[in-house]
Amino acid sequence: MTVPPPPGSWDPRNQPVPVTAEDRNWAMAAHVGSIVTAWFALGLVAPLVVLLVRGNVSPYVRRHAVESLNFQLNAFVLTVVFALLMFVLIGFVLLPLYGVFYLVFVVLGTIRAGNGEEFRYPLTVRVVN
Repeated sequence: MTVPPPPGSWDPRNQPVPVTAEDRNWAMAAHVGSIVTAWFALGLVAPLVVLLVRGNVSPYVRRHAVESLNFQLNAFVLTVVFALLMFVLIGFVLLPLYGVFYLVFVVLGTIRAGNGEEFRYPLTVRVVN
């Protein structure tokens, strides 16, 4: 048997907002689009576009776009550092390992966004809020 909350404690603003299929699609685009744009330009183009187009419309899409953008900024910096470390040979090991890490977590972020769930990339310095 559940006990009802005390009077005045329920606030509709604290209730979760249902995530629409369109929001899930835009959130997935923020993650998977980074792989696509990484082949042609910087991987941060897709989450930035999603953030600018739908970031003010849906808080869910904004959270995913910002998370993906932060991860892409970190990926860019780490890729440059690992490329420079190739001069001392350790970069030849670190760069492919980071490539696998990148791919796995972008796919996980895409899947979670498609399921309407929240996702946080591990080992990410969050620059954009």
